[in-house]
Amino acid sequence: MEMQTAQGNPWSKFFGPNLGYVMEVYEQYLEDPTSVDPELKQMFDEWGAPVANEQVAEGGQTAVPASQGDLNTLFNAIKLADSIRIYGHLAADINPLNDRNKDTRRIELSTYDLTEAELRKVPVKYLCPDAPAHVTNGLEAIQHLKKVYTDKLAFELAQVHDLEEKQWLRKQIESTGYYPKFSNDQKVQLLKRLTEVEGFEKFIHKTFVGQKRFSIEGLDAMVPLLDAVVRTSAANGTKTINIGMAHRGRLNVLAHILGKPYEMIFAEFQHAPSKNLLPEGSTKMTTYGWTGDVKYHLGADHNYKEDATVTRVTLANNPSHLEVVSPVVTGYTRAAQEERAKNGVPEQNTELALAVLIHGDAAFPGQGIVSETFNMSRIPGYQTGGSIHLIANNMIGFTTESYDSRSTRYASDLAKGFEVPIVHVNADDPEACLAAALMAVDYRNRFGKDFVIDLIGYRRFGHNEMDEPMTTNPTMYQMIHQHPTAREIYANKLIDRGVLTKEQADQLNIDNENKLKDLFETVPKKDENPDIIMNPPKFVEKELPTGDTAVSTEALNELNNELLTWPEDLNVFKKLARILKRRENVFEKDGNIDWGHAETLAFAAILKEGTPIRLTGQDAQRGTFAHRNLVLHDEKTGEEYTPLHHLEGVDSSFVVINSPLTETAVVGYEYGYNVFSPETLVLWEAQFGDFANMAQVMFDQFVSSGRAKWGQKSGLVMLLPHGYEGQGPEHSSGRMERFLQSAAENNWTVANLSSTAQYFHILRRQASILQKEEVRPLVIMTPKSLLRHPLAASKASEFTNGSFKPVVEEPRLGSNPEKVERIVLCSGKVSIDLAEQISKTEGLDWLHVLRVEEIYPFPREEITALLSRFTNVKELVWLQEEPQNMGSWTYIDPRLRDVAPDGATVRYVGRRRRSSPSVGDAIVHKKEQERILNEALTK
Repeated sequence: MEMQTAQGNPWSKFFGPNLGYVMEVYEQYLEDPTSVDPELKQMFDEWGAPVANEQVAEGGQTAVPASQGDLNTLFNAIKLADSIRIYGHLAADINPLNDRNKDTRRIELSTYDLTEAELRKVPVKYLCPDAPAHVTNGLEAIQHLKKVYTDKLAFELAQVHDLEEKQWLRKQIESTGYYPKFSNDQKVQLLKRLTEVEGFEKFIHKTFVGQKRFSIEGLDAMVPLLDAVVRTSAANGTKTINIGMAHRGRLNVLAHILGKPYEMIFAEFQHAPSKNLLPEGSTKMTTYGWTGDVKYHLGADHNYKEDATVTRVTLANNPSHLEVVSPVVTGYTRAAQEERAKNGVPEQNTELALAVLIHGDAAFPGQGIVSETFNMSRIPGYQTGGSIHLIANNMIGFTTESYDSRSTRYASDLAKGFEVPIVHVNADDPEACLAAALMAVDYRNRFGKDFVIDLIGYRRFGHNEMDEPMTTNPTMYQMIHQHPTAREIYANKLIDRGVLTKEQADQLNIDNENKLKDLFETVPKKDENPDIIMNPPKFVEKELPTGDTAVSTEALNELNNELLTWPEDLNVFKKLARILKRRENVFEKDGNIDWGHAETLAFAAILKEGTPIRLTGQDAQRGTFAHRNLVLHDEKTGEEYTPLHHLEGVDSSFVVINSPLTETAVVGYEYGYNVFSPETLVLWEAQFGDFANMAQVMFDQFVSSGRAKWGQKSGLVMLLPHGYEGQGPEHSSGRMERFLQSAAENNWTVANLSSTAQYFHILRRQASILQKEEVRPLVIMTPKSLLRHPLAASKASEFTNGSFKPVVEEPRLGSNPEKVERIVLCSGKVSIDLAEQISKTEGLDWLHVLRVEEIYPFPREEITALLSRFTNVKELVWLQEEPQNMGSWTYIDPRLRDVAPDGATVRYVGRRRRSSPSVGDAIVHKKEQERILNEALTK
């Protein structure tokens, strides 16, 4: 048990677990008062039992040193006060459906052998130094603590270890300084807001019978709570507020927080044209792609105006995977906080943007992405100065009640492991909900940390409006059916207090309903002939530009020299320094450039042209395979030096971050960052390509389909180390087949490269399209063993000439087209393995090899043009090292048959179909690889 150390109570550090020590010191004090700690001596001197004395002081009594019994009373009173702070939430009135089953054992006087008379003698400063002025004795102090810790707001703060934070939180609670004083006009406005929230849901319920809307009812106070967060943050100077939430209550938030017109939402329910229903001058709702999404997944942007200031409020588009939007929104927020138009690391101002994450009570503890996002919240490369988390707690998940969905008392308990303050609030008390919102904003702004509001309500209907909850949850729904709405409860409260009359409260309802009816009349009729083709826009269907991505010899040479220059007093690890210095003079000698060198040159050239870069991944600074080394470390002091931060004339930021050990949250975060900063080249690298499995939901629901569903553009680059070197099932395959299976409508580029110049040029091409309409994500199967392979290294002249080539011919073959009977097509590492084998084999004039570097979009025209040179081709062979049911074959097969010359067959060479990506034995792997290569080269 830990005591506060609030101002005015300097002795509290001796309480809690140290009471036994204090008792020992007291015995010493009785023998010699001057021999003990001065602070304890002061307390012992001051705390005395009032007894009669010959020299009567003012008031008729004077204090003498306390007896053992008096001191026990003091200590027990302090323990009681501390127990109320820690355990008061167990007795709080936070469940709107059931105020029974409260645990009051730890907050009763009898538990600590105290009487009211004894408590009256204890000075307030020992129990509640921040109590309001009307609290004048120890009993009143205890009663005050019970009131503030067990009412409609309950606090869990024991997990907050920082002393300053704990002091601040306790002072806010116990002084009630965080709780706003509402004027009568403000109370009426709050009732009006609840009327709008409830009325909107009821109107849809009556008008569109049986249609899903995932109603907010039972958590109606969420909207005024968000109002308070937005209004207060905007007043504090926040320029961007990003909200992430699942479908529960989403339509209400769209209408009332994002300003999406009612009639636009009604049109979506009516399956009528809706895109032209925005009022003139309104912020464009960027929520539509060409295939679209259901209405309760759509996001929106809104310009919130407070006096002369404008704050951009964004509700992120979100699929049904609930919590996966959390890292996306924090990525949005980091991008909105950074200034990238400068050399070096971007400057971050956390006051500029805020993330608000709304969770479901079943999903918060149930989905690991929540924990991953919390873990990122204070990591330098990912922190955003604190997110405000709101648990929309309706105490049920679909049909599963809380006792079946988690192992903890509260849905919010996960957050305790991250030292995050938690406030539980009864959703039937809208004023308490606003108080929680104000505390959350103030705490976040002051301490730069996350804050959790557990908004405890219920779900008035089933999971969706076609669901009958009495089938599976009869006990809960018997209570809900008898329970008044939050608006009804608050209206009656205001009527009882004379704030307004019943007639005035009813008129608010009537006016709101009439407004909704009038707006519904403006909605177009149902579209009986909708577009079922849903083709992408022309600019999406266009191929990527094929402009020159070369950089002049002079410019690259100058950049190379700058990259190899570091301060004389920087003690770079000698072995690494020798490796890096080998890159000198490469352009004078037209030398070979390996993978890491090519990447660094590409980054330098991209930065020079004004494009910021953000690269993250597990061990990305050095590179998993020790090939990158973008950050140099002084081997004596540990000081870091990043050469890319010291390029002359660069006004764009560069950051490379070693990410935490999570793929799902990091990919979501980088996607969000990229969407919110489209001018930035954002790259994520998997430690091994296989590890991207953990981010599959992000690839499926956001990266590959976000534009078609929501019109959300992204140029995210994903680097997935891929190649079969006998390292086993989890260190071989980047699962290219999964990206190809989702490839359609030019949604991304999938490449498997075989040379460093190709890597250089494809990165530069990607940087050149970031802010163009044809931008799309880029998936690259990057190498492992090829990182330093001489056949994968390109000459310096290949960087200063040309551009990315979707198809590359094997340079050792194809000189006599008429003799060629077999053309082998392959990509990535196996093409280098094949080239190595070719270099040892004679008499291959009957064979040619095409390396397909860009697999999607399929380079049909380029392959057709190359095949036209070879008039006697009898077969096309697709060679891959992945099993037949993996890799590119399933995707490539019909496309090769489509371009094959007349009479030519199409054949597969590679591993047989497997359930696991690769074997685990390196010797078996080597034999398999030899068989594959020999089959491709044997006539």
